[in-house]
Amino acid sequence: MKWEGNRESDNVEDRRDGGGGGGFIGGRSIGVGTIVVALVGGWIFGVNPLTILGLLSGGGPAPQTQQAPAHAPPADDRMAKFVSTVLADTEDVWTGVFAQAGGKYVDPKLVLFRGAIPTACGQGQSAMGPFYCPGDQKVYIDLDFYQTLKNQLGAPGEFAQAYVIAHEVGHHVQNLMGISAKMDEMRGRVSQVQYNALSVRLELQADCFAGIWANKAQASRQILENGDIESAMNAAAKIGDDALQRSRGGAVVPDSFTHGTSAQRQRWFSTGFQTGAVKSCDTFSARQI
Repeated sequence: MKWEGNRESDNVEDRRDGGGGGGFIGGRSIGVGTIVVALVGGWIFGVNPLTILGLLSGGGPAPQTQQAPAHAPPADDRMAKFVSTVLADTEDVWTGVFAQAGGKYVDPKLVLFRGAIPTACGQGQSAMGPFYCPGDQKVYIDLDFYQTLKNQLGAPGEFAQAYVIAHEVGHHVQNLMGISAKMDEMRGRVSQVQYNALSVRLELQADCFAGIWANKAQASRQILENGDIESAMNAAAKIGDDALQRSRGGAVVPDSFTHGTSAQRQRWFSTGFQTGAVKSCDTFSARQI
């Protein structure tokens, strides 16, 4: 992936030197036991741990949480420079997409952390992997995840790493479009199985939006090298719900899926990349995903 020398974003907050602190969801504190339940549930059933935390704590909006002071990443931190550059690239792409549709794109923040961190969505944990919090419009990532992606999940490559960021930014785009709010309205109004099915469509749309970023970034800046798209497709396959459940030695339980199968994730990323059009990413209206 060709990224060195490109613009870096000013929207990266380095909080790796701060402690995790305490987090709250729905006005109730989240203890270690609850976090363990959420993490175990996430790993076994493929359910987003933040969703589980919300359910366990009664849901509802989270109050503001205190975080350690943020600063810019060190200039010699290559990995931080990489994510800053990828974030800047997503800013350029989505600013253009929104402007073309007569709207205005609001840049998200990207927070680097280690271990644990309080967020507007509750206590974030490295074990959750990268995640987006609509409550504060921030993407959170522990950069050690990339070693997990490469060594444990078998998805190496810089473009695979960029795809992860683009997917989380895709959730920010959904938030700005009001799609995330509609999802929240369904919580408690449908069964868990039905909500999981909606969650799959939400996640696949974020994959499709990541594909749109790749399409437009390539068209304007020629960032791709040989094997990059294959790298992203491999990452999409490795983090499919069915692949993750098999890797943990358990049975594949489709009703518990929240992100989609490997084939679905690959297909929707490819759809976004091939078309570069937001309208092609309407996973909620698609008869078959």
